[in-house]
Amino acid sequence: MGHSLLICAQPRCSCLLFAAFLILCFGAVVSATNDTDRPALLAFKAEIAGDPLGLLHSWNDTTDFCRWCGVTFSGRHHRVTVLDLNSQGLLGPISPHIGNLSFLRSLWLQNNSFGPEIPAQIGQRRRLQFLDISNNSLTGEIPRNISGCSNLVYFMLRFNQLVGGIPVELGSLSNLQTVSLSENHLLTGGIPSSISNLSSLLTMFSSVNALSGIIPQSLGRLTKLERLSLGDNRLSGTIPPSFFNLSSLSILHVIMTQIHGNLPEDIGFTLPNLQDLSIYDNHFTGSIPSSISNATNLRSLQLGANELSGKVPLLANLRRLGRVALETNHLGSGGSDADGLSFLCSLTNAANLTLLATQKNRFGATLPVCIGNFSATFTTLTADGNLISGEIPREIGNLVNLQTLRMEDNFLSGPIPSDLGNLQNLAELILSGNNLSGIIPSSLQNLHRLLILNVSRNNFEGPIPLWLDKCQSLTSLDLSSNNFSGPVILPMAGSLL
Repeated sequence: MGHSLLICAQPRCSCLLFAAFLILCFGAVVSATNDTDRPALLAFKAEIAGDPLGLLHSWNDTTDFCRWCGVTFSGRHHRVTVLDLNSQGLLGPISPHIGNLSFLRSLWLQNNSFGPEIPAQIGQRRRLQFLDISNNSLTGEIPRNISGCSNLVYFMLRFNQLVGGIPVELGSLSNLQTVSLSENHLLTGGIPSSISNLSSLLTMFSSVNALSGIIPQSLGRLTKLERLSLGDNRLSGTIPPSFFNLSSLSILHVIMTQIHGNLPEDIGFTLPNLQDLSIYDNHFTGSIPSSISNATNLRSLQLGANELSGKVPLLANLRRLGRVALETNHLGSGGSDADGLSFLCSLTNAANLTLLATQKNRFGATLPVCIGNFSATFTTLTADGNLISGEIPREIGNLVNLQTLRMEDNFLSGPIPSDLGNLQNLAELILSGNNLSGIIPSSLQNLHRLLILNVSRNNFEGPIPLWLDKCQSLTSLDLSSNNFSGPVILPMAGSLL
């Protein structure tokens, strides 16, 4: 019996010793946490001048450190790995003590009022993978030692007031997949060619800054790149030809710069995944490549405010198109070419089409009746200043969700179709500067959401319709330069001559 008791006592003793060992180890870990992370967070809190939602009230000596709001710990080391203080209205500096959180992997500080600078100590956090300080009040430069965050995957600095250039050192972050520096306004200098070393990069947004110079040819080596936005900068030169071989590219935004050149003829084949092509307000010349119809994933095609010319290719294969903006170019022949607007019929396949902007071109021709077969989601048609002749197709009355119809300054003739009275959602109807005649159809009194009606500079005649007085939603009415007769009895503002 004594022998059996001895055998049982050994494992019991071992268990007790092991439990004691765990307690000692856990206590050591907690002590290490308390000696480093806890003081760092308390120092961070001490510098906060505003905490309107009271998020940091739990950061005190009486609340268990593990229950502090916005703080996540690792299970293994019991160290702070995530600090999530986003959208809390916090006001104050980002304390340099943040650099003492040596196990930090995610830092979410977006949508607050942190400032004025990004502490250099952030660059000491080699474990950091996610860093979002967007939409704050940060000034100063991007720390060059950000390269110390060698595991950084996600880096967001948009919507601040950062100055200086994009640091060359950013190109050493080989794991970086997403970087956004947009809407800082004061970022200057060129795009460093070192960015081409970011072999894992998927997304780069650097729009609305003051970047200048050319787009480096070497960026064409970013074979995984899916989304690129460089618009509203001072960039010049051309888009490097290598860009148009980035077959993974789905978004290409290069708007409001000084970029020039032609769109490559094979763009629809080399960029098969393209969903959004926005190059408006530049100096692109030449024609719209017919191969664009092979980019069947395209949802937004915005080519306006350039110097493009020639015919618009048929877009029947682009069934996912939602927005087509071709305004302010030199498209069309300028005459009565019957094919000038033939591409419009190819857009009837686009089931999600909402906007078509063709104004200020040289299309000529007449509006095809197929326009009435546009998507049920279609809301905006702007075709002013296009040398368009003929009558307004009555089929436009089928576009029951249309909100804006602008066809001023053309050569349209004939009456306003009474079918336009079916457009119950119409808010803006501008037909001024044409050769329209007849009377204003009484069906327009059904447009209860109409805010703007402008039919000036036409050949309308007859009395001013009395029902206009009942259009309570109207904020702007212009009937001037017509042949109306009878008294002007309308109480609303606007030119009624």
